[in-house]
Amino acid sequence: MTNIDLVFVADAGDAGVRLDVFVSENIPHLTRSFLKKHIDSGLVTVNGKPEKAGCKLKEADIVKMTEPEEIIPDILPEAISLEIVYEDDDIIIVDKPKGMVVHPAAGHYNGTLVNALMYHCKGRLSAINGVLRPGIVHRIDMNTSGLIMAAKNDIAHKSLSEQLSARSVKKIYEALTINVIKDDVFQINQPIGRSERDRKKMRVTDKNSKEAITNIKVTERFRANTLIEAELITGRTHQIRVHLAHLGYPLLGDTVYGPERCKHKITGQALFARTLGICHPKTGEYMEFETKRPEYMEKILQSLR
Repeated sequence: MTNIDLVFVADAGDAGVRLDVFVSENIPHLTRSFLKKHIDSGLVTVNGKPEKAGCKLKEADIVKMTEPEEIIPDILPEAISLEIVYEDDDIIIVDKPKGMVVHPAAGHYNGTLVNALMYHCKGRLSAINGVLRPGIVHRIDMNTSGLIMAAKNDIAHKSLSEQLSARSVKKIYEALTINVIKDDVFQINQPIGRSERDRKKMRVTDKNSKEAITNIKVTERFRANTLIEAELITGRTHQIRVHLAHLGYPLLGDTVYGPERCKHKITGQALFARTLGICHPKTGEYMEFETKRPEYMEKILQSLR
């Protein structure tokens, strides 16, 4: 059997998290039960030493996993149109459309952003995240549109990852919530972890969680909705959706964390990644990009006004 190695580094928010939980969050296409057996078989090391699934991690721990290659299908380049906002020899910034999955996973092995990037970049993408996520430095949800960056080489990938870890990347989203938010500006500082009842969902919890901080600014209020800007200080899975739903303001169209039905014709949550600011990995120059509001949100706003 041929194997590939995946390497992850625990950050401050991972301190105290079980090894099997940490690995499952970083490799979501594999089941928790499979990963536990894999870990207990000695195929996962922490700082070079095999550990059991219940091992509690510390900040800066290096987790290395030998993953069977046979569980990963061939990921092929596909001629999928991309809206490229910026591109050079080191990075590419794309305005991802709503409905596109960022990288291959169970049930989505083609039609993803990775398939499109592999074709457009002719294979020139960083290899740090393995064959399923070449070039991918961060993710946004399938039904969240907007700006996402990818790295064309390992040096650029390392720089962008360090910026994300240092919380120096500027990431501002725009969203429509259900219900009216009274405060104009506020911060949500609530830890987020995976739901024990449904492993596909996240929730605000103190158990096996990571620090999660979102800055909120209200830009327009309607009779039963609010238009907001949400700045991510941390980047947890579903962070904006979970934080706002926890406070009683689920995103319009979010059937996972909000009502199952929406009177507006919308697939998934009304949320898009509007602004992205980084320091270029080679020159160090600060660069900021912004995309326009998607058409579906403009139509909803017009109807609300």
